[in-house]
Amino acid sequence: MLDENCPIEEVRTLFANDHFATEACGCRVVEASRGHAVCEFDIGDIHRNAQGNVMGGAIFTLADFALAIGCNMGEEPTVSVSNTIEYFASTKGSRLIATCEADRSGRSLGFYTVEVTDDLGARIAKMIATCFRR
Repeated sequence: MLDENCPIEEVRTLFANDHFATEACGCRVVEASRGHAVCEFDIGDIHRNAQGNVMGGAIFTLADFALAIGCNMGEEPTVSVSNTIEYFASTKGSRLIATCEADRSGRSLGFYTVEVTDDLGARIAKMIATCFRR
């Protein structure tokens, strides 16, 4: 279990092992506490599709990374079992920010919402997730 009062540096070190999110996508942990996480990445060419927009998969990766942190802080090891994501707009900004909040955190199931915005404040996407505690 990851202590809910764990210093942010420890959280960053642990989740640096999510190599796809941190190395390939460039995701960074900004905040982490029980049922809450904020993560971000600076948009680069690697995140863009053939039309020049940020790929849905890159947005999903950021949302999933924030979810992983938010649902594991102060909880037994937790994995997602169901996710849905809705994309609202393409970004005009230079950074994406995902904020995960627990809607309900139970003993064996957790329900979470992850909002993705850009650095200009535009709502880009929303993920709804159900997670299982092992």
